[in-house]
Amino acid sequence: MVRSDTKWLRGVTIGVVATLALGACGGSTATTAPPATSAPAATSAPVASASAGGASVAPSTAPASTAPTGTKGGTIYILTQSEQWNQVDPQRAYTGEDMAFFSATIYRSLTAYKLSPDQKEGTSLTPDLATDLGTATNGGKTWAFTLRDGVTFQDGSPITCADVKYGVSRTFAIDVINQGPTYAIAYLDIPSAADGSSEYKGPYKKTGQDLYDKAVTCSADNKTITFNLNKAIADFNYTVTLGFSPVPQAADTGETYGSTVLPVSSGPYKVDSYTTGNGGKMLLSRNPNWSQASDPYRTALPDKWEVDFGIDAKVIDQRIMQSAGNDAYAVQYGNVQPENLSVVFKDAETANPDYANRAISGFDPYSRYYFINVQKVKNVKIRQAMAVALDRSAIRLNIGGAFAGTYADGVVKPNIGADYAPTGLWDTFFGQPVPDTGDPVLAKKLITESGEAAPKLTFNFADTPVNQKTAAIVIDSLGKAGITVTPGPIEAGKYYSVVFDPASAGEFGMGGWGADWPNASTVIPPLFTVKGGWDLSQLDDPAFNAKVDAALTELDRTKQEGLWQALNKEAAENMYAIPTFFGLSQTIAGSKIAPAYRWAAYGSWPYGALYVTP
Repeated sequence: MVRSDTKWLRGVTIGVVATLALGACGGSTATTAPPATSAPAATSAPVASASAGGASVAPSTAPASTAPTGTKGGTIYILTQSEQWNQVDPQRAYTGEDMAFFSATIYRSLTAYKLSPDQKEGTSLTPDLATDLGTATNGGKTWAFTLRDGVTFQDGSPITCADVKYGVSRTFAIDVINQGPTYAIAYLDIPSAADGSSEYKGPYKKTGQDLYDKAVTCSADNKTITFNLNKAIADFNYTVTLGFSPVPQAADTGETYGSTVLPVSSGPYKVDSYTTGNGGKMLLSRNPNWSQASDPYRTALPDKWEVDFGIDAKVIDQRIMQSAGNDAYAVQYGNVQPENLSVVFKDAETANPDYANRAISGFDPYSRYYFINVQKVKNVKIRQAMAVALDRSAIRLNIGGAFAGTYADGVVKPNIGADYAPTGLWDTFFGQPVPDTGDPVLAKKLITESGEAAPKLTFNFADTPVNQKTAAIVIDSLGKAGITVTPGPIEAGKYYSVVFDPASAGEFGMGGWGADWPNASTVIPPLFTVKGGWDLSQLDDPAFNAKVDAALTELDRTKQEGLWQALNKEAAENMYAIPTFFGLSQTIAGSKIAPAYRWAAYGSWPYGALYVTP
């Protein structure tokens, strides 16, 4: 993502990836400790991850491990501060940690990421529902996938092309199914309306249904699904890991699907119950109609999963560090709290001996930032003043210092590869270096140049103790430049649901994002275009949109790299979002959980490989 969520994803969504710091790709939304989907590290807001996919992540300190093999049986517990999942719906989940968990347990997609501690292998594709990685024809504008034999939903009914097609169609019902990945809207060959939205309005209204039925077709035997695209997409088989899961039409209840109405599983587990709030739980048990023969990707070793919501982040740390009773079979959904980092880790790269086989520290897929709603803060000089005044050093210290990561100069992270280039934002752009502690004098100068009075703003953040302290730093440092900031805390599990509503959101707030796969096409368009689906900045600039379209359709990869680098620089200079950190994150598992490593695909635990040890 998510959100921050991830993955080259992402998602994050900084989903509440660890309560994020959102992700998605795209990670979750809470921020419990230092820094995602889709989604979300402990320093900002939930990281989104755009969720789903393969970022190139620096090696972590996790012990070497290879296979998703081990002991069958037992229960794995997930402990989280959040009071609920951000989204459970397969077309709406978009934070890295969330997508990693759901893809291991209840949702299958046409393709998936290999489970491996190796960053390259862990971001490479393997067939899932499909028999292979897809067949591209028509110069890459047509992609076909054939379903495996024997794939079923939890009631034993077969999963067909029609079920996948229907699931994808739900993405177009943006008035109902929102916050999730929107690649289907961006890539399928369906005309746009005058307002830029798709002519197809989704399966509930059925407006433009004939257009969708031409863009997505099923074979006569209902086994092969074909996608007709509006442009050549060489890596579309990565795209189908995001929001392309099947949904049986008869079970779909729209906005309530996956929340008040339990979702229908296509994976090795089924949801038995889901209650939210402090003390809430999601309980999963084996899906009796899942077949290993039809699913060589998942080993499904635990008998059950239990997700425990609403636990104080400090309590989670202590319980898993002590690993007594059931906590020995638990994993932390979030990050190790700042006060415990020196206990668990020798330094930002090395776990102390007592935790060497179960504590992980390493670069995650996410870039953290503070989005600015450009419709509410229209003057670029004011936005720049906000960024210049910000005491990034104090914020970094609050969320873990060196453990939190390095200072970011844009939303594209260096570990994405050639699409990254330094923007010079904090070094040369303002004609003088901007200190990490902020420069209120320069900020006041920019406000004067804006021709406007210093603004009064509301700052949104996932409501956790660490984020509360961060908000206090934001308020104090911008206040030194004459900018008045009011805190706008939001319950972590509801963070993205609120900030995606411009009427409810403040002028700026925490966010995080990880590339969905190693191309900035999964970063710049999602974050800064309406069609991208994660435009918290509410940017809809025709000139910028045209440059994004040019980059998306550029087939010369070297030329495309330059276009993405220029757009990242332009977005930073116009301060559509304030870049804060390239995330490093730390997390811990119980003493009887294996294998413990950070899965590069989502910046998450490798849920599909986890098992309990004797």
